[in-house]
Amino acid sequence: MAAAFDEMNGTGGGVREPYQFVHQWLQTQEIEDLRRKRGEAEALFRRTGITFAVYGDEATTERLIPFDIIPRILSASEWRRLAAGIEQRVRALNAFMYDIYHRQEIIRAGRVPEDLIIQNPAFLAEMMCVEPARGIYSHIIGIDIVRTSENEFFVLEDNTRTPSGVSYMLENREAMMHMFPELFSRNRVAAVEDYPENLRITLESVAPEGLDREPVVVVLTPGIYNSAYFEHSFLADQMGVELVEGQDLVVMDGALQMKTTQGLKQVDVVYRRIDDAYLDPLVFQKDSVLGVPGIFDVYRAGRLTIVNAPGAGIADDKSIYTYMPDIVEFYTGRSPILKNVPTYVCRKPDDLKYVLEHLPELVVKQVHGSGGYGMLVGPAATKDEIEMFAMKIKAVPDRYIAQPTLALSTCPTLVDQGIAERHLDLRPFVLVGDRVRLTPGGLTRVALRPGSLVVNSSQGGGTKDTWVLQD
Repeated sequence: MAAAFDEMNGTGGGVREPYQFVHQWLQTQEIEDLRRKRGEAEALFRRTGITFAVYGDEATTERLIPFDIIPRILSASEWRRLAAGIEQRVRALNAFMYDIYHRQEIIRAGRVPEDLIIQNPAFLAEMMCVEPARGIYSHIIGIDIVRTSENEFFVLEDNTRTPSGVSYMLENREAMMHMFPELFSRNRVAAVEDYPENLRITLESVAPEGLDREPVVVVLTPGIYNSAYFEHSFLADQMGVELVEGQDLVVMDGALQMKTTQGLKQVDVVYRRIDDAYLDPLVFQKDSVLGVPGIFDVYRAGRLTIVNAPGAGIADDKSIYTYMPDIVEFYTGRSPILKNVPTYVCRKPDDLKYVLEHLPELVVKQVHGSGGYGMLVGPAATKDEIEMFAMKIKAVPDRYIAQPTLALSTCPTLVDQGIAERHLDLRPFVLVGDRVRLTPGGLTRVALRPGSLVVNSSQGGGTKDTWVLQD
């Protein structure tokens, strides 16, 4: 694996321009003072209740995501290029979803294999010919991006179902502004705090047509035991809308109604944070108690908007990801601005052979996996782990893809030993409604373990505030 790109120091020619001020600031700071500030941030997060659950962790049910106080910085020109590529990609993703649930022209053109769509567990046949408001399937998208050099960025994943982490982006910024106001007074950092307002505007813009009143929006959560419950309640509070569970809703008179102390109130837009399978026990998983019986019929009739739409997970699938360059070109008529990471699809015999022969060099992921679970990082794995994973792949090759081990860029990070370089990625958050709204920056996730490339919070990663400098 090539040496990682150092985002502060570049290739050794001196401190890069976006980091000049922060570099100078770090020279004036004592490590103990920075550690004290980190403790203040953790105390602030604990008081606010910013936690996440780790499934299967018996020692504790709630954890703080470690927060690093040294920001990750992008110049205005870097962000403009990323923003153009992200907008191109999310438009193509929504066009792709509309197509496969209608005429399936991309399949007819031979650009995507039919069985990869029709036999995909994330494809919902129940969504065929359903017309979502404004033709949008994914209204809230997280695009995971990695950097490998001064000018090379790659998309690692597309999160089109229920992307999480935006609450940490917002709280990280608030903590940094509280602790280091002098940094913001001397740097023109693009604001992120208008995300909740933009989210509400986006949700209201995709309400069913013909309403003679302001749309009623709710956030549907599985409940307090969900790993992202803090985010559900945080976003509902920030938008000024109701946070509800399935038991708070009922279908009556052909509409979705919310139970209130003043009686029933019709709901027009549901920002759901539960999976497709649990949405409606009359249509999907029969024993679900998280959803609402009959909600899918109301949605299909056009009397309700569900965000993100049922079936949007088809574009979240890692085997679909491998076709994204074709998908972008097919629907936009242009080559992708942002590249994919080269990917081997184990369902293809030649790719499978290569992957099995090169496992120590590759990162292998489950097609439907998330959160860093069920993956193999070849260079960091033992011989026994590689052999066991090879058996898993051989048993069900359709479930796996593999990618070369990229040299993810690094950024200075405060760790127990002092300040050290750690690998990171970026998840910008995109809102798609009456127009595309993109929050400058996004959530930077950082691998806190030395040499680790796994940034997921569930696997020991932390987060940083992401600064986009304005011209």
